[in-house]
Amino acid sequence: MKTLVVFYSYSENGDTEKIARRLAEAVEGDIERLELVTPYPDDYDAVVELSKKEVESGATPAIRALKHNPADYDMIAVGTPTWWYSMAPAVLTFLKSTDLGGKTVLPFTTHGGQTGHTVDDIRKNAVGAKVLSGHKFRLDAYGAESHATPDEDIEKWLDAVKNFAGV
Repeated sequence: MKTLVVFYSYSENGDTEKIARRLAEAVEGDIERLELVTPYPDDYDAVVELSKKEVESGATPAIRALKHNPADYDMIAVGTPTWWYSMAPAVLTFLKSTDLGGKTVLPFTTHGGQTGHTVDDIRKNAVGAKVLSGHKFRLDAYGAESHATPDEDIEKWLDAVKNFAGV
């Protein structure tokens, strides 16, 4: 099963990106980071305030064109941090602007303790796709290098996805 891993991460090499890279390697797939046309400010508090407004209003900020064409893939893994109990707005933009009809979508989310309705929101917006049950990775919300989700659990998930994808 040809797989594209699409993800959004506010920070370079952030937790969502780390999971996305591990997944792409495990399934021998391609990877695509969603990039905003107008990036968020560098000030974290400003991002928190702006992202709350965007999530609550259902905003779909403009994203840069993808390097990979999702139409060329069987499975699209969609990764997002949990922002205000939902997906990052860039991921909503991707889902609303991409024809996922007939695709298999594998959602995954990173969170600091509250997953909210992120996976359900992905499912609602992946119109025409078969959406698999999502996986939620808990982080150390205090910035430690390790995840609160044990690495062995991440490896089990990666193995299950590899088997599903026929790798």
